[in-house]
Amino acid sequence: MAEKEVAKREEESVQQTTQGPTTEVTYVPDVDISEDNECIRLVADMPGADQKSVDVTVENNVLTIEGMAEIAPLEGYKLVGQEYGVGKFRRDFTLSNAVNTEGIKARVQHGVLEVTIPKREEVKTRKIEIGG
Repeated sequence: MAEKEVAKREEESVQQTTQGPTTEVTYVPDVDISEDNECIRLVADMPGADQKSVDVTVENNVLTIEGMAEIAPLEGYKLVGQEYGVGKFRRDFTLSNAVNTEGIKARVQHGVLEVTIPKREEVKTRKIEIGG
């Protein structure tokens, strides 16, 4: 990536906001970012989130992923340990003008969100033929 097409905004892994007498915890999901000549792919871990509870939006070149996960305890069992947080997830990314925001696609499967962001045609690498 000569120029960054997607810039992660620096965030803590857990954010707390206080509204009145309650405190809401928002988890910042871990995200892997990869790219090829055609697109940029973000893969976010959002344990317990499903297609109905996840929103992906773009506004003013900022991609926002949000989700809510609620995992009910198994009947007859008592939770004695948990290695990941569940609740509200949110993460923001600043997009460059090198991507096509109209073509963004997203899907969620087993608590993993995959967002595909196509690159604009004019920024894709193309092979130039050498004439003789």
